[in-house]
Amino acid sequence: MSNALFILSLFSKACSLPVVGGQAVMEGILMRNGASYVLAVRRPSGVISVEKRNWRTVGPKGIRSKKFLRGFPILVETLSNGIRALNRSADLSCGGEDEKPMGRMETALTLLFALVMAVVLFVAAPHALALGMQWLGLGGGMEGFTFHVWDGLYKFLMFIGYIAAISLLPDIRRVFQYHGAEHKTIHAFEAGGMVTVATAREGSRLHPRCGTTFLLFVLSLAIILHAVLVPLLLMVWHPASAPLRHAGIVLFKILLIVPVSSMAYELIRWSAVLEDGFWARMLRAPGLFLQYLTTREPDDAQLEVAVAALREALGPDSPYAERFETAENTVTE
Repeated sequence: MSNALFILSLFSKACSLPVVGGQAVMEGILMRNGASYVLAVRRPSGVISVEKRNWRTVGPKGIRSKKFLRGFPILVETLSNGIRALNRSADLSCGGEDEKPMGRMETALTLLFALVMAVVLFVAAPHALALGMQWLGLGGGMEGFTFHVWDGLYKFLMFIGYIAAISLLPDIRRVFQYHGAEHKTIHAFEAGGMVTVATAREGSRLHPRCGTTFLLFVLSLAIILHAVLVPLLLMVWHPASAPLRHAGIVLFKILLIVPVSSMAYELIRWSAVLEDGFWARMLRAPGLFLQYLTTREPDDAQLEVAVAALREALGPDSPYAERFETAENTVTE
């Protein structure tokens, strides 16, 4: 499964910095800048391997630039590129030399598998558990409110439980450390001074524009829309067969992923440009709280990789290049 733990490439409307976003991978960082991204990975030898590749987009350019239509294709392309980078980072971190990046078919199959697992865990399973609460007499049917309260509660519990469970794995804990290193480096860059291991170390491992917030917005909006739209659908479509009725509603929820992700994307963009205040803090607080699970304090070696990723993503000809120290222990592939 792809660890889609990326900083959404969003900066405040008052910020003139380039649009840069990242994702933690195995022993490294993916850092995107415009139409390309850099993958920086610590090899077993200690050398930081850097590869620069084109960012693969999804869907027509016109759709990806329109509000309330761009969210889903951007989510898919982020997952697709993230899966390819994650697979490549696993090869590099294990000392692989000749492995080629995943092809389109491999990426598509892996992405499909990840989406199916997400649907099972966060759509079908909560629905079945809410149905179980109805069977126990602790909730109503899909036409009522309590069914969707249980469904939403189980969605959140499974999401938090999943993150907490994988954080116990040593390899995932290191990915979470790189996630923290990514955030700290972005903070140092946004601060306007030199971007070094020392300056990054002083930053927070939490970042208000992290993709973790996007996932929470998706869950929250899904719960609200399910509670409103499912009863409305059942008013006009109510087959006598209970299995058919539940299968149809699960399919309806799956189809709602497209508008839900698009709405969540616009919501997080809006929250990113809000001036600091009560509503801005309220919108960002859940994501920042969740980052206590999805990030860990990095060590200096991990910060060095994050700084290298950002430096190479911006490029040697960038007006910000002078804010970085001369690259050492880094090999460009």
